[in-house]
Amino acid sequence: MNSELWNRAKAFHGHECPGLAIGVKACEAAMERLGIGRASDEEALCVAENDACGVDAVQAILGCTVGKGSLIFRNTGKQVFTFVNRDTGQAVRLYLKARRDKDTDRGVWQQYLLDAPPEEIFEFSAPQFEIPETARIFPSVPCDICGEYAAEHRIRLQEGKKVCMDCFRRYSRGWGNG
Repeated sequence: MNSELWNRAKAFHGHECPGLAIGVKACEAAMERLGIGRASDEEALCVAENDACGVDAVQAILGCTVGKGSLIFRNTGKQVFTFVNRDTGQAVRLYLKARRDKDTDRGVWQQYLLDAPPEEIFEFSAPQFEIPETARIFPSVPCDICGEYAAEHRIRLQEGKKVCMDCFRRYSRGWGNG
């Protein structure tokens, strides 16, 4: 276990827990496999498939954030992190394959996660989706209903009006993508 990374993640997250340990271990594996470190911009990208404690480790250790466009949520509810080194184009998907036995103490489980080799707790594979492009800046457009401005790519056209996502009325007639 890298105690410096663990302490940085704990300080950011506010406490220690097994979920944070998963994120720390995922970051260690990504750093080793992809040669990434703490990013000042979008050199490192993380696509997190959950909104759990481990995501805080990604922010604290790798500097990936939503605001920089280097932390993207694809919330499938899975303990999966896809890391990308944008400088080299290399990417790796880490799926948490290790499972806690219901009788295993939480502290013991946490320590196991921190001490085990990454190959023992994660399944490594190629990403199962196209790597997102770098962040773009979009002009703001006023909603014709509420008047609030929203990024152009989030505006919808409805009955000839430009409307924000809050004012947009979905249309659905049952099943399908409506």
